Amino acid sequence: MKKLILSLILTFMAIANAQADKVVDIHTTLGDIKVKLYDDTPIHRDNFLKLVREGYYDGVLFHRVIKDFMIQTGDPNSKTADSTAMLGSGDPSYTLEAEINYPKHYHKYGALAAARTGDQVNPERRSSGSQFYIVTGKKQDARTLDMMTERANHERKQAYFNGLVKQHMDEIRAFREKNDREGMEALRQELARQTEEVVKDEPMPEEIRETYLTLGGTPHLDGQYTVFGEVVEGMDVVEKIQNVETGRADRPKEDVRVLSMKVEE
Repeated sequence: MKKLILSLILTFMAIANAQADKVVDIHTTLGDIKVKLYDDTPIHRDNFLKLVREGYYDGVLFHRVIKDFMIQTGDPNSKTADSTAMLGSGDPSYTLEAEINYPKHYHKYGALAAARTGDQVNPERRSSGSQFYIVTGKKQDARTLDMMTERANHERKQAYFNGLVKQHMDEIRAFREKNDREGMEALRQELARQTEEVVKDEPMPEEIRETYLTLGGTPHLDGQYTVFGEVVEGMDVVEKIQNVETGRADRPKEDVRVLSMKVEE
């Protein structure tokens, strides 16, 4: 009976450990940061753990630091870069499928997120294979959040409307060929009506709104970049890094380096 109980306990512990959030220690020249990785962004989580265990990040610089916004690292080219080098394009020669999970994960103070290239060249919003940033941001005011919410709703409606336009391109071409402005306007109004009927305005979730009001962050990035973890210890170190003096391309004038990273097993 005792053996059975012990076996059940060990099995329970194994399952619990398997499901526990993975934690990574980031040892920098200005102190230590501890981050927790989310289980529901498995592609980013597993890639990050793999690179950490390989020592990929050991020696990289925080090459882009913007006060009241974020600190960024993970460019392998920064390990041996001189003071004149332009950094930010290095990676492991692959990108990651986006795992954008808003509103569950958002750009609150201390969020860990993947860097990426812009929408113009990266419409799928795929993440860099190695570069990441930690959000500092700032406390937001109610009016700013209201404006961001309004803009987000407008963008959702615009995207839906654009999709309808693509579906009706043959009709639109016919109206143009006939110079039928009334027909074109009637179609536009009908597509606008369908859009308003289907895409309803959505308020910012109250918990997120309260977090941005009291703790801060960078809400304008929500829904555009993959947030895959958060800082659980060491935001004082993140603050030190964001407050260093920077020069061209937001690079710290005195190097701030990741000395090593380790997964807490």
